[in-house]
Amino acid sequence: MTNMAKRLFDFQNGEDLKIPVLIKSADVRVAKNGKKFIALVFQDQSGQITAKLWDASEADIAQYKAGEVVLLSGKRELYQDKPQIKIHSMRLATQEEGNDPQQFLQRAPEPESEIIDAINEFVFEITNANWNRIVRKLLHDHPEFYEFPAAKSNHHAFAGGLAFHTLSILRLAQSVVNQYSSVNKSLLYAGAILHDMGKTIEMTGPVSTEYTLAGNLIGHIVLVDEAIVEAAKELKINLEAEDMLMLRHVVLAHHGLLEYGSPVRPQLLEAQILHDLDELDASINMLTTAYQHAEPGDFTERLFGMDNRRFYRPTKGQTYPDPGTN
Repeated sequence: MTNMAKRLFDFQNGEDLKIPVLIKSADVRVAKNGKKFIALVFQDQSGQITAKLWDASEADIAQYKAGEVVLLSGKRELYQDKPQIKIHSMRLATQEEGNDPQQFLQRAPEPESEIIDAINEFVFEITNANWNRIVRKLLHDHPEFYEFPAAKSNHHAFAGGLAFHTLSILRLAQSVVNQYSSVNKSLLYAGAILHDMGKTIEMTGPVSTEYTLAGNLIGHIVLVDEAIVEAAKELKINLEAEDMLMLRHVVLAHHGLLEYGSPVRPQLLEAQILHDLDELDASINMLTTAYQHAEPGDFTERLFGMDNRRFYRPTKGQTYPDPGTN
């Protein structure tokens, strides 16, 4: 394998690299010496890795922006248990070197068409007419739902991650429904599909994911509740009806705790289940991704989304497939 064919996480610590990569994010900051530097996150299909461009000139700041593809020359290092790139040099990539940002995105491990079909099958099982109509309308009004990531970094932070995360929760919910007859299947499925749809407004998209002004000031939980309210008004559904209050509650409570952004804590069985399944799926994805970048017998890097803990990758038994592209 030549260097140009290798990807970010194909290189070991201490190894030099020279490859095209996408700038996922580029934040201009000021160092202690008063000089500007750019805190960068590079990305390709193998994952994301941080770097710093020290003593950045105004020309550097102008050209090295999120969404640009660069030819990166540097060395992979380890800093505070986390991989990073020490930059030797970089420049904007040429057409021949591959400057299409779409080619550097991590993608959901299932094709988009199959995810759409699978989610639609769950929609058919939402037998409450009001919930079904709301879900169908919002899926129709937000086609970008199937292309967006579920987060900027922590979990399912790849193209199609939002819909894949939603489908994963629906599959977990199906197991719960089959196990416990007391669970309202329609409510749980409707809440699962809608719970993170506000992220299509909260974030900018998969290429150079940032939070929008609405995302920073309001957040996806309130944004999706507003969308539910507007959809109900357009469909002439009574927002004061118990079923609509239940649906809104399940969505509003899915972060579980007030300090995590939910305006209310779960007060319905289905609201508690959705919160638990959301946490479970996010945790599994974070850990699986971290294990992909750890050698058997080693610990992962510290995971911010898991209370800054490291996790041990056993030497035998488990495999963690590269998400790659579908």
